[in-house]
Amino acid sequence: MVIVDTALEARQAAGKPVRVGLVGAGVMGRMIALQFLTPLTGLRLVAVANRTLARAQQAYREGGVPETVTVTSAAALEGAIERNAFAVTDDARLLCQAGNLDVIIDATGAVELGAGIALDAIRHRKHVVLVNAELDSTLGPILKTHADRAGVVITNTDGDEPGVAMNLLRYLRTLGLKPVAAGNLKGMIDVYRTPETQKGFAEKYGQNPAIVTSFADGTKLAMEETILANASGFRVGKRGMHGPKCAHVNEIAGLLPAEQMLEGGLVDYALGAAPYTGAFVVVHETHPVKQKHLAYLKMGDGPFYVFYTPFHLPHVQVPSTAARAALFGDATTAPLAGPATEVIAVAKKDLARGETLDGVGGFAAYGVIENSPVARREGLLPMGLAEGCVAQRAVAKDSPIRLADVQRPAGRLCDTLYAEQCERFPS
Repeated sequence: MVIVDTALEARQAAGKPVRVGLVGAGVMGRMIALQFLTPLTGLRLVAVANRTLARAQQAYREGGVPETVTVTSAAALEGAIERNAFAVTDDARLLCQAGNLDVIIDATGAVELGAGIALDAIRHRKHVVLVNAELDSTLGPILKTHADRAGVVITNTDGDEPGVAMNLLRYLRTLGLKPVAAGNLKGMIDVYRTPETQKGFAEKYGQNPAIVTSFADGTKLAMEETILANASGFRVGKRGMHGPKCAHVNEIAGLLPAEQMLEGGLVDYALGAAPYTGAFVVVHETHPVKQKHLAYLKMGDGPFYVFYTPFHLPHVQVPSTAARAALFGDATTAPLAGPATEVIAVAKKDLARGETLDGVGGFAAYGVIENSPVARREGLLPMGLAEGCVAQRAVAKDSPIRLADVQRPAGRLCDTLYAEQCERFPS
């Protein structure tokens, strides 16, 4: 972080800030925009794209920028950036095409839309920051392949739980410690929550009911843990993870199966554990003298030790991700190779033949994490591809939905990329 800080100060002093474009001006997008407009040293939010132009303008206005320039071409956007104006557009492609823009942040939360934005940005040699767990957990490995070929970074963010865990995990490895498990802290899960049950909470906090539902029904957790698994190479010990209840996260080292942690590592979560937010990493240490040192430092008796970060601040920490990508080519959280785990769709209710699935945070299905070889072998439908699929046969409540159970919409980029991912990374 000190290196990032120093590098950003140098860019600021040289009058060459990292130029960032934001796609998506919903609640999360506007929070990110506000953080960038604080203002930040060495970083500049030069453009916001949103399908509803008024939302893009609102993002700047809430950040204290009353005057924006509406652009309808890449050339006009490039000119606005050179004049140090703040640009808005309803065409995300312009941000990808502008030659003087360094980083694209995707805050859409949409798989099909986000896939198109990511590929377009990569084609135009832009680094991509995904505030889009839905896309990353579904197609992250193949998008990383495209980014590697183009010589750019695609990454999930500092601040969201996978990034918090990966930052801690990478740091612990630099100390010579051996991480064997990592994951989230989760307050509650009820897989049968729907936009109707979450409507009041969503209205109270100005949130999208579907997004709130995805938090409550465990889908977002499964997606975050999949992103973490793909970045760390760890797996799950069973479908859906163990998720032991804990009074404090320090207890989790004794509640996860030791043999599974030592057989390649686990992603999992602590349910109801203080400090109630953040992420944890479990390390394994058997050296007797080192164990005495760790006991003296109040880390327990071992051989498993818990380290944790007691906060996660998604919109606040996104600037760090953009800086790391642009200045150092460093991804906060990106797949090592092919998918280690996947998020499968499970019926939230009895599904009738002919019923159309409504996707993440909806009424029809919830997402559950599964090891990729199992998901592939059983032909299970990725949750990120579920929206718009039509059931071709009845599926019982709490049953995994198979690809063969549904008809997917024709002509989707996300399906093409998923097929490419399966071919590039066979189970």
